[in-house]
Amino acid sequence: MPTLLAIDDERLILDCFRYTFTDPEIKLVTAVTGQEGLTRFRESQPDAVITDIRLPDMSGIDVLQQFREWDPKVPVILVTGHGTAETAIEAMRLGAFDYLLKPLDPERLTELVARALEMSRLMRVPAKVPDETVVDDRADVLVGRCAAMQEVFKAIGRVAPQNVTVLILGASGTGKELVARAIYNYSRRSQGKFLAVNCAAIPEALLESELLGHERGAFTGADRRRIGKFEQCHGGTLFLDEIGDLTPLTQSKILRVLQDQRFQRIGGSEMIATDVRLIAATNRDLEQMMQAGQFRADLYYRLNVFTIRLPPLRERGDDLELLVEYLLRRYSREMGKHVDQVAPEAWELMRRYAWPGNVRELQSALKQAIVRAIGPVLMIEFLPDAVRSADPTAAAFLPAPGEPLAAELTRLIATRLQAGTTSLYNDVISTVERQLLLETLQHTGQNRSEAARLLGISRSTLRLKLTALGLGADPPAPGEEP
Repeated sequence: MPTLLAIDDERLILDCFRYTFTDPEIKLVTAVTGQEGLTRFRESQPDAVITDIRLPDMSGIDVLQQFREWDPKVPVILVTGHGTAETAIEAMRLGAFDYLLKPLDPERLTELVARALEMSRLMRVPAKVPDETVVDDRADVLVGRCAAMQEVFKAIGRVAPQNVTVLILGASGTGKELVARAIYNYSRRSQGKFLAVNCAAIPEALLESELLGHERGAFTGADRRRIGKFEQCHGGTLFLDEIGDLTPLTQSKILRVLQDQRFQRIGGSEMIATDVRLIAATNRDLEQMMQAGQFRADLYYRLNVFTIRLPPLRERGDDLELLVEYLLRRYSREMGKHVDQVAPEAWELMRRYAWPGNVRELQSALKQAIVRAIGPVLMIEFLPDAVRSADPTAAAFLPAPGEPLAAELTRLIATRLQAGTTSLYNDVISTVERQLLLETLQHTGQNRSEAARLLGISRSTLRLKLTALGLGADPPAPGEEP
């Protein structure tokens, strides 16, 4: 019979564990302090542990590290009420099995503990949890609490210590460079250089020189030797953004450097050794480009050792509020203005806006709003025209009463193509998904448990989708918990 050790100073949480793990095949041992948890660990030799980050006598991180020292084979799940990127990444790095955010979802808790028990002798996945309630607003940082971003934080924690190539996928403005910097900061190369190159912003004729360097006289205008990024970054990390924009010739040269760890400057004969960790990013579908012969298959497989996918802002639900609060604090401080509140009408409009430019567009919109603001409250009239005028446009994408879905999609596609969209795929998928959820909820009389069952997803997944699509405020069915 496997043993689960649960450590938490909140009696309600322990009662939740007792209620959830009523299976007679699981033995539950509980403790209310870190010190009691250490004692119970030695006494019961549990197969898995779940502990709160904040304990009355010591940190859950200290408990984790002690358990890891005694028996690194025991998976430890951390629980917290505050989910910052830094703690999440650090948690994964320190060796926890996973972590959960409060309030606990019994379904998710059961699934995770079952997996931990099943893999207690095999799994070696790092994880840790945030214990900070306020995100540092002094620099660009990753901010997010939604499930998709928590998975991103975990992935960063897993891959950062490993000296492997990473491919970051995501639409423009989602924060790919921030992810690359986070991997660098938590890696063994953090004392070396981090250099970023936007492959789409440099002309093809200059990109090879930018990356490999050149000797004096190598070509017209080369009046001095230039040291390229691969050489400058020796012992560090090189981030190549928009790598999908590389020409086949440049792709082949980068592949050769990755294979041989050596290269020649343009016009040179000396072979130069380089030790660089490469992180690449793109908003394109490299696999599709590879199949179409537009991207080298051998380079794709070299880059695709570990992949991190960033969600668009529209799919991140309540993260919008976290980001707005964080960015308002930061930009108000930088601009010397005090804007720390958002009018309800402005909140509503920002929630309904699709943010096709993702976090980068949100940053720009808030900067403009703070410049225009004449008091501490961000009013709707301070937002950029694109955001304020988007409401009727967005409403035009919603189903008209009695309109067939096919007709709606035809209208949506035509409208967005005329507008020169770069997010048509996401627009169509969101529209179809919204209609699917609305129809299913209507069929079940707004009973979300039944709707989730019919859809074949968990209630927590349904709740996240409803929130992301702006449908999360609908009341639950009578007698059903929200």
